[in-house]
Amino acid sequence: MAQPQKFFENLSGVGKAIGVLTSGGDAQGMNAAVRAVVRMGIYVEAKVYFVHEGYQGMVDGGDNIIEVSWESVSSILQVGGTVIGSARCKAFRTREGRLQAAYNLIQRGITNLCVIGGDGSLTGANLFRTEWSGLLEELVKNGKIEAAAAKEHSHLNIVGMVGSIDNDFCGTDMTIGTDSALHRIIEVVDAIMTTAQSHQRTFVLEVMGRHCGYLALVSALACGADWVFIPESPPEEGWEDNMCVKLSENRARRKRLNIIIVSEGAIDCHNNPITSEKIKDLVVSRLGFDTRVTILGHVQRGGTPSAFDRILASRMGVECVLALLEATPETPACVVSLCGNQAVRLPLMECVQMTQEVQKAMDERRFEDAVRLRGRSFENNLNTYKLLSHKKNISELPKSNFNVAVLNVGAPAAGMNAAVRSAVRVGITEGHKMFAVNDGFEGFAKGQIQEIKWGGVGGWTGQGGSLLGTKRTLPAKYFDQIAEQIRANNINAFLVIGGFEAFESLLQLAEARGIYEEFCIPMCIVPATISNNVPGTDLSLGADTALNAIMQTCDRIKQSASGTKRRVFIIETMGGYCGYLANMGGLAAGADAAYVFEEQFDIRELQANVEHLTAKMKTDIQRGLVLRNENCNENYTTDFIYQLYSEEGKGVFDCRKNVLGHMQQGGAPSPFDRNFGTKISAKAVQWISRKLKETYRKGKVFANTEDSVCLLGMRRRALLFQPVMQLRDETDFKHRIPKEQWWLKLRPLMKILAKYKTSYDISDAGQLEHVHVPIRKAAEAGAI
Repeated sequence: MAQPQKFFENLSGVGKAIGVLTSGGDAQGMNAAVRAVVRMGIYVEAKVYFVHEGYQGMVDGGDNIIEVSWESVSSILQVGGTVIGSARCKAFRTREGRLQAAYNLIQRGITNLCVIGGDGSLTGANLFRTEWSGLLEELVKNGKIEAAAAKEHSHLNIVGMVGSIDNDFCGTDMTIGTDSALHRIIEVVDAIMTTAQSHQRTFVLEVMGRHCGYLALVSALACGADWVFIPESPPEEGWEDNMCVKLSENRARRKRLNIIIVSEGAIDCHNNPITSEKIKDLVVSRLGFDTRVTILGHVQRGGTPSAFDRILASRMGVECVLALLEATPETPACVVSLCGNQAVRLPLMECVQMTQEVQKAMDERRFEDAVRLRGRSFENNLNTYKLLSHKKNISELPKSNFNVAVLNVGAPAAGMNAAVRSAVRVGITEGHKMFAVNDGFEGFAKGQIQEIKWGGVGGWTGQGGSLLGTKRTLPAKYFDQIAEQIRANNINAFLVIGGFEAFESLLQLAEARGIYEEFCIPMCIVPATISNNVPGTDLSLGADTALNAIMQTCDRIKQSASGTKRRVFIIETMGGYCGYLANMGGLAAGADAAYVFEEQFDIRELQANVEHLTAKMKTDIQRGLVLRNENCNENYTTDFIYQLYSEEGKGVFDCRKNVLGHMQQGGAPSPFDRNFGTKISAKAVQWISRKLKETYRKGKVFANTEDSVCLLGMRRRALLFQPVMQLRDETDFKHRIPKEQWWLKLRPLMKILAKYKTSYDISDAGQLEHVHVPIRKAAEAGAI
């Protein structure tokens, strides 16, 4: 791993001025991005300016462009929309408007712009950059600025961040605001499901997405919708009959509700619009079902940003400042993007051109190309939805004669049920018999095994906890019984959905293969634990839901002190010895400090934190937030830290403590966990199918190689199958954590945003890459 570099020794912002603006439609998380740009800019000693009301404010100048301080962005992290305003600007589309904007920037020495908006806003910024030198020449010629000023500010650097709830920008897996919009949609869908079941109703839900069906597609995947209409993949001719047949079949199977999700830009294969009202009229006239339409509208733009959006926007904001400071006159305007779990920089116009290619493909009815150009993640979503939503007739299914057992191991985690549903349905589609196991390996040893059919997992996606039942019991004490049950039920493969205990379980089974031939079958782990402490993966199912629970609680706790005297809250999170929840929860909630086991601390650091917080509280800052991982230090307990802060803060602030406990494990799964669980589990079952075919010899399955017991994990940009035996060396078994954890590189980020001077490792900063046009088999490359 690269040695940490002291950031401002390498990239100084002294003498530089950065302007930040939000433009176009607003999106949740924009404020988190603005906050990160401001604080990172000030950290590197640059001047930072707000440009209020987007390009309109840049053209109008005056009080619309103001220098800001560190305190200017306090308490905006949890606020939706954009506090600096956004507006459509006709004037900026003219050269005269851009000339005035250039003059207003030059007056303040601003030659670095961070633009947060959609493709239209970013295209406008690039045009502004290409015209910059000509605009300055004209200003000199008109006597508006001196030639020396034009020479000093001869180049304009542009870096973009995409803020759009539609996720309609090519080159990034997720745009700022998309995850929060999905939260709003899923909250509504979950609420509608209860009333729809009560009355046996059909609901047609219209979501935003005039030119992009991402919100409709992912929400359909996350709630198990019966049908989805999106502009990139119109239904085939005769879709009216097919949809009505499917709805009728679902009712015949005693499904009490039907959910149809429609993107506002949905079209048929002749580019004619498909509206929610048209679908309602069709269902009523053909089937006579009680049908209601709900149009979500601007609800999707509103509300507080999700944990994912706050962390994404904070990471992107810091990356944006890095990119601006590293920019040269030769560097093209770039956009900061997310690929898998990694920040990348892509040439802005390459992304814009590919985004425009999607629309062109749809206009020309080249719909397969449109899906492909949207990217691997979109294509995977669509393929997975098709796989899970439409049950094939028995005559259409392949006959594999394989039996696959699905079980949960470890503590419950949100998203487990979505993963089980996906596994069962994909397994049935592959021709396998799927068996559900209650209560993990202990239940398996006791014979709590039964075949589960397609309809047996209906409605599971949105339910929290583990409907199968889960236990932490490891298989070693039941080897004989487990081997007997494998023989009795002719089990040919295991899919284990769980946390660190699932990893340990498969290690034990793999190591016992020399004694028990029954264990020589393909086995795969789908990591699921709120602690996110499983080796071999950056993210585990359930962690996102837990993070949102922590963040929402922190928001409420901070709000409880509103209007009172200055107050600091000490909050204890779960996670065992893994500090992921404390660290990322701190980043999402705007904490001043987060104590974790992985980064040891002593009384001197505690004292420094108290002094730092005391100094902040003597300014306009009203509230402080300190998170502590439950096992970060056996002596510096939550009580100790609470008492220390209480004593040292006397006369400046008072203290309160909260232990969040098991509320972090409960609740309905977040859209991310539903979607991630669905896709990762489908991929795991497809891998099991391949392994079963590879290892089937002479009428039986015999798999005894290392690569037949794998963990499917997300590593940086891709999903990878990794043999559990190879992951042993990467694991600290005593503390049940991986030896190296990617999120530790984000710890300095939280400290910088909390006004600490710290070293910042830029070795992992995004490098400028080019946009690659996806090839047809891109979905196989492991994108999620």
